Amino acid sequence: MSEVEPILIRQDKAGVATLTLNRPAARNALSVALMTELERALDAIAADPSVKVVVLAANGPAFCAGHDLKEMRSLTTAQQVSAVFDLCSRVMKGIVRLPQPVIARVHAMATAAGCQLVASCDLAYAAHTAKFATPGVNIGLFCSTPMVALSRAVGRKQAMEMLLSGVPVDAATAEGWGLVNRAVAPEALDGAVAEMAGLIAAKSSYTVKVGKEAFYRQLEMGLDDAYAHASRVMTENMLAQDAAEGIDAFLDKRPPVWRGC
Repeated sequence: MSEVEPILIRQDKAGVATLTLNRPAARNALSVALMTELERALDAIAADPSVKVVVLAANGPAFCAGHDLKEMRSLTTAQQVSAVFDLCSRVMKGIVRLPQPVIARVHAMATAAGCQLVASCDLAYAAHTAKFATPGVNIGLFCSTPMVALSRAVGRKQAMEMLLSGVPVDAATAEGWGLVNRAVAPEALDGAVAEMAGLIAAKSSYTVKVGKEAFYRQLEMGLDDAYAHASRVMTENMLAQDAAEGIDAFLDKRPPVWRGC
C-alpha cells in the first residue's frame, strides 16, 4: 500500500503550531473529513500549553475553496446537510474560542467558507495575489454561515457588497476593509506571519489567553456591560503572577520570565 498524504498537517516550532490544509487537488475544500481533522487539532492545541500561537496555512493553488460542493450534493436529507454546517460552525467557533491566537496565512484565493475561515481567525496576512469572495449567491446558495464571520470582520456595507455580488476582492481591498491585517508580496508572506507569531509567542500565554477571551466577549455586550466585564478581567489579570512579573521586570529594566499564570 502506498502511504496516503494527510489532509491536515501540523508542525510545531518554538511555540508556534502551524496547521496546513492539504487537499491541493480539491483547492482545500472543507470536506467533512478535513473539518473533523481541524476540530480535533484545535481541541488538542487548546489543551497544549507548549503552543503559544497557531498559524493556519494551506498547500496548493488556493487557500480554501469553501465547502466541498460535490460532497454536499451527495447529501439527501436536511439532517445530513445540517450536520455539515454544524460541524463547520464548531470549527469556526473553535478558532475564536481557542486560548491561543490564530493567524491566517493566505497565499491565494479564499472563497465562501474559506473566506469565513480567514474572517474567523484573530489575525490574517495575505499575499498581494490572494483574493477573497463569498460567491454562493452566484450558484443559488447565499453564503449565510460565512456571513456571520465576515460581518464581524468588516463593515456592514462591505460585507453586503461581497455577499450580494459574489465578486472577489483583491488583497489590498481586503486590507482596507479590515478582513486582513496586511497584504504583502508573496515572497514576504512567510516573514510577515513569522514576525507576528514570534512577537505573540514571546508574551505571557496567560495574559494573551484572558485578553483574547475578553475581547470577543465584550464585543457582544452593551457599553456598560462591556466595561464591567473588562474591569473584572483586568482585576483578575492584575493579581496574576505574570502581571506582577511583567511590571517588576519593566521597573527593573530586565526581560520578564513568564510562568503562564
